[in-house]
Amino acid sequence: MIKNIKKLELLAPAKNLSTGIAAINAGADAVYIGASKFGARSEAGNNLDDIKALIKYAHQFRVKIYVAFNTIIYDNEIEEAKKIIQQIYEAKADGLIIQDMGILEMDLPPIPLIASTQMDNYDLDKIKFLEKIGFKRIILARELSLHQIDEIKKNTNLELETFVHGALCVGFSGRCYFSELISGRSANRGQCMQACRLPYSLIDSQGKVIAKNKYLLSLKDLNLSENLENLIDVGVTSFKIEGRLKDEDYVANVVYYYRKKLDEIILSRDELEKSSDGTIASDFMADPAKSFNRGFSDYFLNNRKKDILAINSPKSVGKLLGKAKEVSKNYFVLDCNEKINNGDGLCFFDKDNNLCGSNVNKIIDKKVFLSNMSGLRIGTEIYRNFDIQFSKQLKINQIKRTVGVSMLISESVDGFNLKAWDKEGNEAIFKLKTAKELAQNKETVENMIISQLSKTGETIFTVSSVNIDLTQAYFIKISILNETRRNVLILLEKERNKNYKQEVFKLKNNKAIFPIKELSYEFNVANKLAEQFYRKHGVEKIEPAYELTKIRKNKKIMTTKHCLKYYFGYCSKEKKGQLIKEPLYLINERGQKFLLKFDCAKCQMLIYGE
Repeated sequence: MIKNIKKLELLAPAKNLSTGIAAINAGADAVYIGASKFGARSEAGNNLDDIKALIKYAHQFRVKIYVAFNTIIYDNEIEEAKKIIQQIYEAKADGLIIQDMGILEMDLPPIPLIASTQMDNYDLDKIKFLEKIGFKRIILARELSLHQIDEIKKNTNLELETFVHGALCVGFSGRCYFSELISGRSANRGQCMQACRLPYSLIDSQGKVIAKNKYLLSLKDLNLSENLENLIDVGVTSFKIEGRLKDEDYVANVVYYYRKKLDEIILSRDELEKSSDGTIASDFMADPAKSFNRGFSDYFLNNRKKDILAINSPKSVGKLLGKAKEVSKNYFVLDCNEKINNGDGLCFFDKDNNLCGSNVNKIIDKKVFLSNMSGLRIGTEIYRNFDIQFSKQLKINQIKRTVGVSMLISESVDGFNLKAWDKEGNEAIFKLKTAKELAQNKETVENMIISQLSKTGETIFTVSSVNIDLTQAYFIKISILNETRRNVLILLEKERNKNYKQEVFKLKNNKAIFPIKELSYEFNVANKLAEQFYRKHGVEKIEPAYELTKIRKNKKIMTTKHCLKYYFGYCSKEKKGQLIKEPLYLINERGQKFLLKFDCAKCQMLIYGE
């Protein structure tokens, strides 16, 4: 018998209430959503009523709701932050995602704490410290390899959550100040303006241009759908999809795709099960390549590789269809069997690697007529970044999630009892007082009873079995059966809601020593409570957060594992590495210059503001 069941969690993003519901319907085991303030996506804040509504909907399916509260907090915001956290707990949220360690010095309700990826959960010693002080879970840094994750799991009992899909931050999360420097919009305050998605030129110390006006920091999107089983084997139990600014179609498509992937793995391994309840029904064929994407990579999960950069455009390219085998003035012919439709959006890179896009005007046989053919040549790769039929399917083929229940109709002294129960053991009984009328045909009556009791309509339930325990064949009006069924399911839903257990999780009040004695601005200490926390745990010197510093000249604004020396063939560790005259600089379109340094021992690139 399997003793240690490992529950897996597919974790989906929610911009708002409707997106959260779409994620749940598509198969998410948990959803993360931003609080009204202090979330790392300030544009995706949600009022308390919407969060409560999402929690109520989610808990029907035993789906958990985590609230993102993961920005740094200033002193004048501490009281407001305390109030919001208390409201989140009272709304029955299942966890609070935080970055600011000052929160741990507040009088917190017993809500499970999740260490945001903004806390730079990369170093094992720091992760072990987080476990000692009472965090339930950490969201791993995106840069970690399978081997590194394995080492973390072997040395901690923390729940491990990792990103498996969506946009990638090129810099170590929580340690990027690029946006703050050039725009005054801090990523640590949920206001990142995505400086990494802008074009830059790369020059050497003598002004030689290595790359001109390219997207040198813009990564392809993450896709670890083929690595899920490897992640399970090294101890990951929560698989996170990035995208709290994405719409319902994106979320439904990607979540349903990963739901199918995880379910296949769970079905093949006895020690695994999903962490929520409900069956997902849909004929829809999910495909992440048909939603917004810049191309995909597995980043550094398996090994370092060059093909992680979307160097020519930060925009969505969609799905590769094939190459143009014939090009005329008004149309082209594609060398693939993919069906293209009027209204599709197609794109391609011209000879200068500029991304060009155009809508399909009409199709005649295999000839595709575009509204703009400029730059299209024979041999050009064609992508579809808007699939009109796929978009329609997303809206038409509603994905439905239901909970299986069994029913038993039995006889009572003054009528009938209808009992309904689920696999958790929740049950409800509705007692119907009515006169009993014998039926002429037992088989016909029983078939009618089964048919009517199996119709669950717009409820969250699907009836998996109907049992009949009657001494004789009785005729029961269809309207009475329907009303009885509705009533027992209402009672069962109330019972399920009542029996949902909100986890209680208290911090450990201990004197665990933080592994670093002196903290730079990269530890984002922005308030007196955070300073108080670190000093209590043995830190001797603390520099204020970057956002609070006035002197920023020559400060590091980004650390990244993406290395431009490696990308362009100048890596000193490679035998064929070319010589280059350092230092190197990035220059943006406004003429701002950023110094690059390289920590080759750690395989990291460091960016400094002038």
